[in-house]
Amino acid sequence: MSNDWKWKKLGDECIVTAGQSPEGKYYNKTGTGTPFYQGKKEFTDKYINNPTVWTSKITKEAYEGDILMSVRAPVGPVNFATQKICIGRGLASIRVGNNLDKDFLFMYLSSIQGKISGNAGAVFPSINKSDIQDIQIPIPTISEQRRIVKILDEAVKRLETVTENTKKNIDSSKKLFGIFSDNIFSKSNYDWIQTNLKELTNKIGSGSTPKGGSESYKKSGISLIRSMNVHDYDFRHKELAHIDEKQAVKLANVGIQKNDILFNITGASVARCCIVPDSVLPARVNQHVSIIRVKEELINHQLLQLLLSSKFYKDQLLKTGEKGGSTRQAITKTQLENFRISFPKNMENQQQLVVEILSMKECTILLQNKYKAKIKSLHDLKESILTQAFSGNL
Repeated sequence: MSNDWKWKKLGDECIVTAGQSPEGKYYNKTGTGTPFYQGKKEFTDKYINNPTVWTSKITKEAYEGDILMSVRAPVGPVNFATQKICIGRGLASIRVGNNLDKDFLFMYLSSIQGKISGNAGAVFPSINKSDIQDIQIPIPTISEQRRIVKILDEAVKRLETVTENTKKNIDSSKKLFGIFSDNIFSKSNYDWIQTNLKELTNKIGSGSTPKGGSESYKKSGISLIRSMNVHDYDFRHKELAHIDEKQAVKLANVGIQKNDILFNITGASVARCCIVPDSVLPARVNQHVSIIRVKEELINHQLLQLLLSSKFYKDQLLKTGEKGGSTRQAITKTQLENFRISFPKNMENQQQLVVEILSMKECTILLQNKYKAKIKSLHDLKESILTQAFSGNL
């Protein structure tokens, strides 16, 4: 740390204003009055400039160049105001004094965002005006602040560019797998047959929620699978519900068996599907999830799951779910039973397709993991650079 660096409370060098929301009667969405912002969800990159609500009465205001801090759920993220705005209870504004460069303070507050914690015992994390004023900030000379800002700005921009390109590579790898599977399932060969799911399955049917709903769930016991657990190619254990033996008996007709395909039939996740993992058995499903139990002598269960998850067939399923002018996507048992697919008749050919598709999927996952690791390394490098900068080591 350089000897000419000083540390002071933010409130000694800045004017902090806590937000206050106007009464609802003053709001409008017509663009009349002053833009109103409430919190973090309205932040866009470094600047806040996408108002969706305006107000004819200003309670607390911020001006162009003021730093805005999210003060509740989440606590700490910062942004710049680009014009005069009204700020609600989810924000506070920070106007820097003569001893601070606003970009320097912005970068410092960004670097300690994860260290700003909310009040203990609150319903949700939050900080108040006094908490912000008490934040300790470094104050080197103005010329030193601007030198650091210039170095950090260039470094951060380069890191963000590389990070953004790496994210695009992740998206490209996902699309690559989609194109690969679509090329397989959209082009039937001469030895492929076409039929509906009813002819290929022993069971298609959804489950039910035990009486009492979520209040009746247990901490452990027999798994109750819900739509949130079912994702394409992937079963997610997070928020997996459980029921006891008595509840399970009443749902015996929707018991899950090994290799069953789980298929979401309602809501925003309609048409997502995966194979049930052995780790959650025994299990039941609720009314938003359908069981597809194949006749293994006719079609490989893995092949059917891969087929239903492909874009070629998913697009058809989603159109099925939108039929009838329904405001909520839903696929009925009858629609599933009548859904027609094409696949190799020969079981050995089916297995070969499964191996090819899963191998391609494994390659894309490895590639995505590599890119994700790179993004983490870039994030860690950014944090290291910021730490060095605000330790006086740049």
